[in-house]
Amino acid sequence: MRFDTYLPCDELKPYVKAFVISENLSESTYKVLPDTGLVIGFQYKGRLSQLHNGNQISLDSSGLTGLHDSFRVFTNSADTGSVLVYFKEAGAAPFFKQPIHELFRESVSLDNFVLRSELLILEEQLCEAKTDTNKIKVIEQFLISRLKQSVADNLVLAALSLIHKAKGNIRIKELTEQLHTSQSPLEKRFRQVVGTSPKKFASIVRFKHTLQLFDSQNSLTELGYEAGFYDQAHFIKEFKNFTGETPETFFKAI
Repeated sequence: MRFDTYLPCDELKPYVKAFVISENLSESTYKVLPDTGLVIGFQYKGRLSQLHNGNQISLDSSGLTGLHDSFRVFTNSADTGSVLVYFKEAGAAPFFKQPIHELFRESVSLDNFVLRSELLILEEQLCEAKTDTNKIKVIEQFLISRLKQSVADNLVLAALSLIHKAKGNIRIKELTEQLHTSQSPLEKRFRQVVGTSPKKFASIVRFKHTLQLFDSQNSLTELGYEAGFYDQAHFIKEFKNFTGETPETFFKAI
């Protein structure tokens, strides 16, 4: 399996964190953990499915995935290839008319946002592109053509900064006080741009920070406290929701 990362062109750098070319010669099943940015996937060969409640759901060749607050399990056919677009936090909104929060916990076909005729041309161009560089150029041109002129929401950007500074351990009341605003307008604007509520986003940030804190020399109890969980049972419950495993099982596998 290969998973090669490429930086976007200058015009897309404010919005896109990275492009990835992912290829796998063998059938496999794998888990994807929650992250803080939306993702578009373009399959140019093979098939990808999501496993949910014992069912295998075939995914469209081009799809957009919103933020998730729990793990997902996927399976791919042999000889699969795709281009993945990893958006920065708040980076996807300028490309879509629909409020981003409507995609929370959802993976939907791109033909919900793009004319099917345009999507078929894009997919054909992608299949004809012979190199990684050419494949990424096809996707970059598609994104640039959809980019709307917009003004960054400084309130949302400030909220993102405070949440990261607190490593996800911040209450909404504390957040609104520091931003000199009230909860309702902050939540509305945050959800439209980022894709979920500030509280849910903060929980994802805290989870990712917990993974970074792990040190085999320290106990999992210490890890929970250091990550901001003051109740071990709550730590285990939330960790299992994000990963599908207890902290002990998850880190033992690592």
